[in-house]
Amino acid sequence: MDTFILRSLLHDVIELTGEHIALVGISIGLAIAIGVSVGILGTRRPAVRNVSITIANVLQTIPSLALFGFLLPVPLIGGIGKHTAILSLVLYSLLPILRNTVVGITSVDRPVREAAVAMGMTDGQLLRLVELPLAAPTILAGIRIALVTNIGTAVIAAVIGGGGLGVLIFRGVASVDTLQILAGAIPAAILALAADFGMSVLENRLRRA
Repeated sequence: MDTFILRSLLHDVIELTGEHIALVGISIGLAIAIGVSVGILGTRRPAVRNVSITIANVLQTIPSLALFGFLLPVPLIGGIGKHTAILSLVLYSLLPILRNTVVGITSVDRPVREAAVAMGMTDGQLLRLVELPLAAPTILAGIRIALVTNIGTAVIAAVIGGGGLGVLIFRGVASVDTLQILAGAIPAAILALAADFGMSVLENRLRRA
């Protein structure tokens, strides 16, 4: 194969990998902020917990490609481009983060919670000093699932002009070029494996702490 073509493909892989990491980083950051915040609120207000988890469950059942498509015609937030892709990825990542936040905090032993209250802790102190540290491994497990899933789902962002490694995959499918398909699929798989390994190490350290 022509050296120029290989160099051009390598350049595309590097550039699109950067775009892919940016898509995943921004969307997972927003999903963590929303999911953990709503999850904490849900542990204090059962109505918020029930409604939020139900909505997140519904979003999770929608096929990822369909979710991208549904948002395209929505005024202000829809349209072709990265912003719609990021919004879709945020919505698709909420459930494991939200659910694990609720489960982690509500699973803290009652005697531990009661002892903290008996020591004079306010609700905010109880959350910050007792519940969140104990729930951290469970919350991190939810983030780990969301992150790895997000990396794979972000491939579809190319369909709506979101960029990322999916550009190479869809370009390869359209031209029946196996090399381009692999050039997009292999880096995406490596990113997912690296993210899963890194999060598992962090999760294990928190559990041992």
